[in-house]
Amino acid sequence: MLFILGVCVFSDIGGYIIGKSIGGKKLTKISPNKTISGSFGSFLFSLLPLGIALIFFNTINYSGKYILVCLLVSLSCQLGDLIISYFKRLAKVKDTGKILPGHGGIFDRIDGLMFVVILTFILYNFNIFH
Repeated sequence: MLFILGVCVFSDIGGYIIGKSIGGKKLTKISPNKTISGSFGSFLFSLLPLGIALIFFNTINYSGKYILVCLLVSLSCQLGDLIISYFKRLAKVKDTGKILPGHGGIFDRIDGLMFVVILTFILYNFNIFH
């Protein structure tokens, strides 16, 4: 579970860092600050926890399968973020709380995770992690 959480966190960080530093074409009108370069950054950074796991746990035999898992988790995080942003725009709500004003609220930190939990459950039940 920590591995999946790490993939989500790194995916979010990668999207922010690469998106802000490179910029470029907007990904969608739903969330105007998201860029295509940020999306690629999310995918790229989502692989970092796998690299860390390979170094510390010597799981090189499973690396191909886990590359796909990292990319699927990153995609799920990004889609979750966009879907929740879409619902917030429909409701004309900027922030979902007052704890992190201007950042979407505390709920914005976990919106991608809601979708990842479902994906992880599915992947686990198909024995992807064994």
